[in-house]
Amino acid sequence: MEQLKHECGVAMIRLLQPLEYYEKKYGTWMYGLNKLYLLMEKQHNRGQEGAGLACVKLEANPGEEYMFRERALGSGAITEIFENVQNNFKELTPEQLHDAAYAKRVLPFAGEVYMGHLRYSTTGKSGISYIHPFLRRNNWRAKNLAVCGNFNLTNVHEVFEEITAIGKELDTDLHEAVAKFPVSDEKKGKIIDVVQKGYKLKDKVVRFAKVVVGE
Repeated sequence: MEQLKHECGVAMIRLLQPLEYYEKKYGTWMYGLNKLYLLMEKQHNRGQEGAGLACVKLEANPGEEYMFRERALGSGAITEIFENVQNNFKELTPEQLHDAAYAKRVLPFAGEVYMGHLRYSTTGKSGISYIHPFLRRNNWRAKNLAVCGNFNLTNVHEVFEEITAIGKELDTDLHEAVAKFPVSDEKKGKIIDVVQKGYKLKDKVVRFAKVVVGE
């Protein structure tokens, strides 16, 4: 088993009963949506860069939208995406808000499958377009896809060249100094520890080595 590290957080809910069941038992058809929020908040420390959620309606009629997504950047992204979802329901009457059949037929994010993602990038770029879930849309229903995950390469050492660090002079084109530590004169200005390995793809740096430098 791989060692647990600070990586992306993932949550998923698959409702096995119709929305009417949850409205009757829990007083709201948003049971799945609320559970997803709790699962994502439990992993909030993994979502400092951004967060996103997706919802799929499994029994939508032809021509009806059945896949929905919200994404946001920043440490407050979880709150932001769920507020954006709730904004879809602000104008509803109490009767409409508690009508599970109406919600399933008309409202966005009223589905049976939910997935959430909290981005804690260890490589790659930043920005809203890099926040999961990713959607692939197609006119053919069976060819639509919503996906999220960590996507760490298991063969990273075969694909990328590891950046040499310990004992080397700090090179800002290859290394990122995250700390400094008092050392003897012969080690000053040199890398004495690696916090996170860095990698190159041919001559391009894909992840800087995070290092500790002697001073």
